[in-house]
Amino acid sequence: MAEKTTLFVLNERAVPEVLLKVVEAKKLLETKKCASVQEATERVGISRSSFYKYKDDIKPFHEDTKGKTINLVIQLNDEPGILSRVLDEIAHFRVNVLTIHQSLPVGGFATLTLSVDVLEESGNFSDLVNAIEQVEGVHYVKILARE
Repeated sequence: MAEKTTLFVLNERAVPEVLLKVVEAKKLLETKKCASVQEATERVGISRSSFYKYKDDIKPFHEDTKGKTINLVIQLNDEPGILSRVLDEIAHFRVNVLTIHQSLPVGGFATLTLSVDVLEESGNFSDLVNAIEQVEGVHYVKILARE
């Protein structure tokens, strides 16, 4: 019986350093900046065995988002203009909004649920999430699901 695969989305700061170095080594190989696994692992400071152990299990989130529907949950202050600024960021990254639902505000906060379609011409999705998090009045952005 096949083992069930569970996927997680983590902030970079929660990922062990060895896994980040595996991603870095993979990028060196893909961009042909290193000719061999040995050279790439030496450059980033990990063992070849660590590389081979994790290479198929980690990749940056944005590499697999094009053409996907992603559901976001955003908590924001209940103040005029914040939703508009969030939508401006989404438009800037050329991400298509499919659905949008904002809860009734409670205690000065509202929760926004968005389904977005990440198009081929969309920018880096991680950069979009960071840009939304920087909008004044936004408390957090969570990736709820990816279809």
